[in-house]
Amino acid sequence: MAALTTARRSTERGQAVIELALTLPLLLVVVFGIIDFGFMFQRYEAVTNAAREGARIGVLRDYTATEPQNRALDYLVSSGLNGPIRACGTGTIVKNSRCAQMTTSTVTVAGSTPVKTVDQVTMIVEYDHQYQFVGPIMGLFGSNLASIRLRSASSMRRE
Repeated sequence: MAALTTARRSTERGQAVIELALTLPLLLVVVFGIIDFGFMFQRYEAVTNAAREGARIGVLRDYTATEPQNRALDYLVSSGLNGPIRACGTGTIVKNSRCAQMTTSTVTVAGSTPVKTVDQVTMIVEYDHQYQFVGPIMGLFGSNLASIRLRSASSMRRE
């Protein structure tokens, strides 16, 4: 009986190496995809917080129109988000791959008597996130998943 099991084992030599070679690339893509998603989510949270911070400064009385935009961009810099320069829309401030745009609008609240109008400030912050692991790997297969634009908007009421 012992001779039978040793004969069987000798015919399956190298099977584990072949299985590892077949499954390891897929496992690595999944693990690196999870890591890339974590980096993207951290950067999206920084963009969201920068928009909120800029809008918070924008509703205060003692600040000029460009100071909230600079505050939002400085928040992104302190979060460690850097990159190449790109163009944004008109009326925006651009630093590296980050841009911030502040708009002031008046909203009419319908259905109330008398009709109320509310001044609000909207801060829009954008950042181009470069994939570190998945983008180059998917580029080998013909995909152009190199970057994604993270965008967040925050509106606050001016009192």
